[in-house]
Amino acid sequence: MQNQKLAIGSQAPNLDLKGIDGKRYNLESFNKNSVLLIIFSCNHCPYVQAYEQRIINLQLDYRENGLQVVAINSNDDKNYPEDSFDNMVKRAKSKGFNFIYLRDDTQEVAKAYGATHTPELFLFDKERKLVYIGKIDDNWMEPSKVVTPYLRNAIDEVLKGIPVSVPETFAIGCTIKWK
Repeated sequence: MQNQKLAIGSQAPNLDLKGIDGKRYNLESFNKNSVLLIIFSCNHCPYVQAYEQRIINLQLDYRENGLQVVAINSNDDKNYPEDSFDNMVKRAKSKGFNFIYLRDDTQEVAKAYGATHTPELFLFDKERKLVYIGKIDDNWMEPSKVVTPYLRNAIDEVLKGIPVSVPETFAIGCTIKWK
């Protein structure tokens, strides 16, 4: 399935999804946040699993600066039961997720964003314009050997009010499992 990926400068498509906390979220839920990071994610992908602690650390490190991390699981949970809502709740609890984790049952949000992989990142500024798309850093397997932390660099630049110097990288990971 090929969807049109959002272009840099695009407005964030709205969403209306249920979180693992039982609440529903839309873009207005994050109006107080100066930076919004949408990560298309899941439970079973080894790339996502390798990045989970780094995502937790991002939320910890930038929360005071107004960052909200929102992970969205759009995977088909019939053929991939590990990605079911109940298993999302279990994984978030066992891993200590400190960010919002939402379920996109219809896969419409993933299609609206043009997401193709897990993890795939969409970073938005205060006006909810897309300023960065792609991956977290240049070494998914060994955090200690990261040379270029693309996402952290982009967040720092947004917080300084300057254009993101590397607005796009290619997403690495598993493909979204379409119904």
